Amino acid sequence: MGRGEWIRRFGTASDAAVRVICLPHAGGSAHYFRPLAAALSPAAELLAVQYPGRMDRVSERYVTDFAELTERTLDAVRRVADRPVVLFGHSMGALLGFQVAKRMEAEGIAPLALFASGARPPGRSLPPHTRPRDDEELMADLARLDGTDTGLLDNADMRALVLSTLRADYRMLRSHRRDDSVLACPVMSLTGDDDPVVSVDDARGWARHTAGPFGLRVFTGRHFYLDGHWSEVGTVITERAAALGPQRSG
Repeated sequence: MGRGEWIRRFGTASDAAVRVICLPHAGGSAHYFRPLAAALSPAAELLAVQYPGRMDRVSERYVTDFAELTERTLDAVRRVADRPVVLFGHSMGALLGFQVAKRMEAEGIAPLALFASGARPPGRSLPPHTRPRDDEELMADLARLDGTDTGLLDNADMRALVLSTLRADYRMLRSHRRDDSVLACPVMSLTGDDDPVVSVDDARGWARHTAGPFGLRVFTGRHFYLDGHWSEVGTVITERAAALGPQRSG
C-alpha cells in the first residue's frame, strides 16, 4: 500500500454485491477487522479504513480534528461507493460512521445501513476515559476496556507507540461535537452486555438517530465483545444487508 491510502481490503469476496466498510476504534487499525472478512464472505466484501499514524501509515501525522477525519474518511468512502455500502464502526468508529453516513445521505449516495458498535449515540457526551490525566490512567483504562494485548505493553517501544496513538485519538475525539441529527438509513446498534463504558440503554439510544428501522443486538462480553463473536456479527450484517440491498446474479 502506498503512503496516504485509506482503504484496506480483506478476504476474497471482491465480486460481492455489497461492501462493508469498517471504521476502527480509538487506537485501533484496519487490521482489527480482518477476522470479520471470512464471516462476511461470499455475501459481502470487507473494506476497512486505515487512519494515519498506525501500522503501515505509522510515519504519517495523526489526525487530531474530528471534522478533518470525517472529511478525509468520506473522501475515501466515496471512491469505493460504486456499489451498495454498509458502514460498520466500533466505538469511536461508530461516531465517525454516523457523520460519514450523514454526509453521504446529503450527497445522494446513502449507505444501506449504519452498524454502530460499542458506542454511545452521537447526542450523548463522551465517556470519561477519553480524558485521561496521565499515562498511568491511560494504561488503567486500556486494561479496563480489555482491547489491547497486555504483552505488547511490556515492550517499552510498543507501549510508547500504543499510548501515543491513543492520546492522539482521544484528543481528536474531544473535538467531536454532540449531534442530535437523524439519519434516513437504518441503524443497528451492537454492544457487549458487560461493557464498562457503554450500557445497553446507551446502545438503545441510537434509535433516536434514525428515521428508518432500528435494531439492537446485545452480545456477551465487554467493550471488545467482537473478539468472541466475529461469526455472529458477520451473520447479523449479511442478513440485514441482504434484506436491504439488491442481489447480484451470477
